[in-house]
Amino acid sequence: MKNFIDYILQFGNLNQQQVELISKKATELNLQKDDYFLEAGKVSKQFGFIIDGITRVSYYNNKGEEITKYFIEENNILVDLESFENELPSIAYVQAITDCKMIVFSKKDWQELLNTILGFDAIVFKIISKALLQKIERRSSIVSEDGTTRYLAFLETYPNLANRIPLSYLASYLGMTQSSLSRIRKNIR
Repeated sequence: MKNFIDYILQFGNLNQQQVELISKKATELNLQKDDYFLEAGKVSKQFGFIIDGITRVSYYNNKGEEITKYFIEENNILVDLESFENELPSIAYVQAITDCKMIVFSKKDWQELLNTILGFDAIVFKIISKALLQKIERRSSIVSEDGTTRYLAFLETYPNLANRIPLSYLASYLGMTQSSLSRIRKNIR
């Protein structure tokens, strides 16, 4: 819980009573590798924060191919915001690719925190804005480059992720085949 409190305190101030209220509303969730936090077609019912582990967000394109949109690692929020806020079915899968430990809040408890803690909505807005900017930066940097450049940029941006995620997911994220990624990795060594 300390990780989550430290994280939100980067975006604003809370007093001890507010911190205790947040702590009371939080639940610890452990996902095993390959478990889903959210599946496409279902409504997101939890706002999460990853304490340990990595998840990936993916979807199936019109050819039935699974595409990895991005990865979310430790000390980041985990929520399909559109589904969570508007109670709409998600279009994405959110899956643990390592064992994950996280803090989660139900929609009801999250809403109660937003309604009870003065200024919490401003903190949450800053957190979500940061997450959305990260999401855009992650995707925009890989679309216009060749495979080797995309892989090197990934390594530079996420040095601790490359050896923790399956090659097939990384290849999908980088927009290439697994054999192309293997070739690129071999040529770099």
